[in-house]
Amino acid sequence: MSTRSGEVVVVRGGLHTTVQDTGRDGYYSLGIPPSGAMDRFSYRVANMLVGNPDGAAALEATYVGPTLEFTDDRRVAVTGASAPVTVNGEPVPTWQVLEVRSGDVLEFSMLTAGARLYIAISGGVAVPVYLGARSTYTLTGLGGFEGRRLADGDRLPLGEEEIADPPRVGSAVEEALRPDLPDVALLRTMIGLCSYRVTEESMRVFTSTEWKVTKDADRIGYRLHGGRFDFVDREPPHGAGSDPANVVDLGYPLGSIQVPGGDEPIVLLNDAVTAGGYATVGTVVSADLDRIAQAKTGDRVRFESVDLRTALEARADRHARLERVRRALREQGAHA
Repeated sequence: MSTRSGEVVVVRGGLHTTVQDTGRDGYYSLGIPPSGAMDRFSYRVANMLVGNPDGAAALEATYVGPTLEFTDDRRVAVTGASAPVTVNGEPVPTWQVLEVRSGDVLEFSMLTAGARLYIAISGGVAVPVYLGARSTYTLTGLGGFEGRRLADGDRLPLGEEEIADPPRVGSAVEEALRPDLPDVALLRTMIGLCSYRVTEESMRVFTSTEWKVTKDADRIGYRLHGGRFDFVDREPPHGAGSDPANVVDLGYPLGSIQVPGGDEPIVLLNDAVTAGGYATVGTVVSADLDRIAQAKTGDRVRFESVDLRTALEARADRHARLERVRRALREQGAHA
């Protein structure tokens, strides 16, 4: 494999393809969300497969993947949602190390399950670092490739391959270690923040309802349909608006569930505002943000109330599964 820097030509940009990494931490208080890969597990595994260091920039494609032409030899891996993938028109597997040569073209058909694909290329996508990350925040044109989603004809710079002994071509992640793409995504949720603003019956309905993902579902947030929240009567405190859904402005943790107007709750995601004055009834645990990232319009989600211990265990379980993937790839290389 070549170790020189190269680039990849975006023949077609797909519906919404952006450069993402682990995101930019430390700027939330300034109103800058982290951005970054929405399905962190799939993103991290894609980088493992091609031998990139943790945090290397990859591509995140929503619904319709891009068409990419390579200008030098690289390793490539596709993870996340399920979709037919081809190289030069020939079908290739996902969740596996692929080898491409100069002039090869990687192409995608429509997704068959899930919502987001992750495309890692050995050496990583070498766009400039901005505020500590290469992730794209399209609302302000910050980071990524010119601060926007990819367009036909773009040419993405690639970095040099850094790891001396990457996973061998053909190494794959076994099915048992890949995330499920269920018909109804279960989202474990810490109830709190402003749940006191709605009635107990509303909260019972909230956790017993299958909510449908509406067309308003993107990197900013997912608007859901399926029920209604009734608010507790109160005299608005100083600093809160008169609407029952208003509270004194507060910070929104990633995964917060807003209930503006009492219907169609919104799960705030990677590119969302960092604070505001709408009541939030809970926060999806970090490990399950991967799950909602793979829900598309028309899919359903259900919320399950959990405690802090369960949330921390979920995070630890995801880390352990990533380590199992890393170990399995090393073992495949040892037995080659």
